Amino acid sequence: MDKYSFLNAMSPSLLADLYNQYLQNPDSTEPSMRAFFQGFDFGLESGEPLGEPSNVTTTVTLNNSETKETEKIQVSKNVQKEFQVINLIDGYRHRGHLFTKTNPVRERRKYSPKLDIENFGLSQLDLDIEFEAGEIIGIGKTSLRKIVEFLENVFCDSIGVEYAYIRNPKEIKWIQDKIYHNQNKTHFSDTQKKNILRKLNEAVTFETFLHKSYVGQKRFSLEGNESLIPALDTLIEGAADIGVKEFVMGMSHRGRLNTLVNIFGKSAKTIFNEFEGKDYEVDGFDGDVKYHLGWTCKRQSDSGKEINLNMAPNPSHLETVGSIVQGIARAKQDVHYLGEEQYVLPIVVHGDAAIAAQGIAYEIVQMAQLDGYKTGGTIHIVVNNQIGFTTNYIDGRSSTYCTDVAKVTLSPVLHVNADDAEAVVHAMNFALQFRMEFGRDVFIDLLGYRKYGHNEGDEPRFTQPKLYKAISEHKNPRDIYADKLEEQGIINTDYLDQLEESVKSKLSEEFEDSKKDDNVVITEILQEEWKGYEAADKDEMLKPVDTTFDLNELSKLAEAITTLPEDKIFMKKINKLMKTRHTMYFEKNELDWAMGELLAYATLLKEGHDVRISGQDVERGTFSHRHAVIITENSEEEYIPHNNLGGEQSKFYIYNSLLSEYAVVGFDYGYAMASPSSLTIWEAQFGDFSNGAQVIIDQYISSAEDKWKTQNGLVMLLPHGYEGQGSEHSSARMERYLQLCAKDNMFVANCTSPANYFHLLRRQQKTNYRKPLIVFTPKSLLRHAQVISSKEELAEGSFQTVIDDAKAKVKETKTLVFCSGKFYFDLKKRREEEKRNDVALVRVEQLFPLPKEEMNKIIKKYKNAKDVVWAQEEPRNMGAYTHLLLQYDKTKDFRVCSRRFYGSPAAGSQARFKRRHDEVIDYVFDASKDNCLNDYK
Repeated sequence: MDKYSFLNAMSPSLLADLYNQYLQNPDSTEPSMRAFFQGFDFGLESGEPLGEPSNVTTTVTLNNSETKETEKIQVSKNVQKEFQVINLIDGYRHRGHLFTKTNPVRERRKYSPKLDIENFGLSQLDLDIEFEAGEIIGIGKTSLRKIVEFLENVFCDSIGVEYAYIRNPKEIKWIQDKIYHNQNKTHFSDTQKKNILRKLNEAVTFETFLHKSYVGQKRFSLEGNESLIPALDTLIEGAADIGVKEFVMGMSHRGRLNTLVNIFGKSAKTIFNEFEGKDYEVDGFDGDVKYHLGWTCKRQSDSGKEINLNMAPNPSHLETVGSIVQGIARAKQDVHYLGEEQYVLPIVVHGDAAIAAQGIAYEIVQMAQLDGYKTGGTIHIVVNNQIGFTTNYIDGRSSTYCTDVAKVTLSPVLHVNADDAEAVVHAMNFALQFRMEFGRDVFIDLLGYRKYGHNEGDEPRFTQPKLYKAISEHKNPRDIYADKLEEQGIINTDYLDQLEESVKSKLSEEFEDSKKDDNVVITEILQEEWKGYEAADKDEMLKPVDTTFDLNELSKLAEAITTLPEDKIFMKKINKLMKTRHTMYFEKNELDWAMGELLAYATLLKEGHDVRISGQDVERGTFSHRHAVIITENSEEEYIPHNNLGGEQSKFYIYNSLLSEYAVVGFDYGYAMASPSSLTIWEAQFGDFSNGAQVIIDQYISSAEDKWKTQNGLVMLLPHGYEGQGSEHSSARMERYLQLCAKDNMFVANCTSPANYFHLLRRQQKTNYRKPLIVFTPKSLLRHAQVISSKEELAEGSFQTVIDDAKAKVKETKTLVFCSGKFYFDLKKRREEEKRNDVALVRVEQLFPLPKEEMNKIIKKYKNAKDVVWAQEEPRNMGAYTHLLLQYDKTKDFRVCSRRFYGSPAAGSQARFKRRHDEVIDYVFDASKDNCLNDYK
């Protein structure tokens, strides 16, 4: 008896599922089925004739791995044919997206092999044969002709779907059910179609109006991709109907003004004022170009739901804003929607050249499912112009698609013809439903074109003459869709004219109204989160802030964070560490750096401030000092003392980050932007690792308040200090931050005591304004015997911008040394060794805003000191010296003690490092040893 005869009665859907399982993991397949599939594959490869009647059988010989015997099996031709149709269906699933009608202005690249049925062992003679395999795609037993027609409609029309690489069977089934239903199309009602046309008309008319009103001015128009507007409208309306309350969006220049007006409701009048280049209504604010500005508004959906829309401000680094969006969304979820995170929806609109080439896009995608950074799925939309400035897409990427980064997280991608407005809206509905169902990212690649050059003053024919000839002759998406609706009898000839005239009239009215305004009004974003916060100038930043905390309450917190639960088993070293911390607080009253830091967090948590810390290895700390997350020895369960303080408290979030600086700093900056009441910290593994986030530092941290009126309280902890660890692990490049300091844009500090660090962190949350804080944190001082503070200094003290020398004998002091950070302790050690009572060592703890008055008082105090020194361990062209020259006029009279000028921050040789370090210290204590500017050694 033929032991495979049961196959003739088996459901093709089940057979297909088993076959796919076999292809992915043969060992997981039942042995007899595995033997059959092996034989089937062998039969396909052997080239046996496949055109015989269905009752003919093919004999295949194979080695059965289970019995170690050679076995002959017979496969009936009707089963073979069914498998060939299944393979055809699988071919469309995997490769159908390569053969779509998605490019509106030129032919697609050619791919082979094609999906011709002959490539699957089928022939034209099979087209009218009915196959059970039709069940797999939901159309039942039917002819091969109808199966192919169905597959072409689903996979190769205006939408190409990439999903076959997804490994979750539930997601695959959900996607297939969606695209098989109505053959991957939506049957819109006449009302819905008119609404799509209405939004298309708003998009087209707005761009046309700007083009005529501001000839040659940059606006980065949406023309060629206007279907983005009805798509976004559909997304927001549909999301509101299923409960989404907050939308956080980021996009670069292309189409931004159109989106702000026609989706976010920003008045065209405001846009016109920005085009006119008028000054701003407030002083001390430099502003930015109109297509960088952010926006926040409340909007009522068509169904009456109130929703909050946020457009993040963005710089010219096109993909940077994506990280900001993720941080804003996560902050909103943590603060307002814990347990209902799906009600905050991040949307990021990319450019095709940018998403393919800029590395931050990959970093952001890698965050998507990480506990510290996930936001419940982002809808990514690529406004695909098929060109980057003047660079053709074939010169701009090696990947097939600009969206191939989506495959990193196995996210589905829909490639859509931007000229097919209904397909675009259908794809957007798919994306929304997928995100809400699975909490995962989804990408839409909106294939259109760019009507003009990179900006409206550019000539694109210089570099793409053939393409732009085709574009000049091509109808816009609105007119294409209007023609379609007119053919369907849904609108008449006058309908579109009336729509266009209505929008034109409104724009003209606002255009005339804008001429009455003298200034531009800039609307701050996220206003609802920033109620009660005020702007602050440098004078305000220099005022003392009360950061005291009740000593008895502090002791309770110390008890909580130094006591481990008895029902859990921890490593012996951890138990010892916690006992040591308990002893240093309750018995010795000598608190080290970690205790100062951890108590600062605990006090803020009890006062109602969430604390979020992220970065590489922050849970333990790069230098094993923090141990904010304790791991049990046997189960590796996490225990976080700061979430067990007793009584009411806010939440403590601490996450080891992915090995990224650029995206993670952007994320945390966005988080701080949306949650000013939270202390938000990013810590670098070593200080100079922040170099990888330089775009965020330059475009947001140092300049955002000046450009966009957005305050931010992000804290950056940058380990810094010369301890012979080579170039990268010595310097946090403080000179770069200090060079960016201006007016009142940030705080920069280099602390030397646990108490001062405690008060610095608390000061960050105890003011009614927010400024970024850059802290050059120590390494060797974390366990330095002299770097200790008392509990009273924490409870009753305050942040000291300058720390005078408490042991100096003022009248005997001949040399007054100003220094900062860890170098103080190197100088202090030498002074003790040489018993130099004539040298006073003063620590400048805050480098910006520079505490000039305190420094002046100290110089006046030590009036007998004729030798005033600035000492630093960094090279002369690095560190704080040049900053002091710019900020403090007395610096020109200082004797400067530093390393020589170098291109690298420090030597790699330990011997050379020590020699250079000692030379600087020698010169501090002996002015005759000035060899800092002599030949290089």
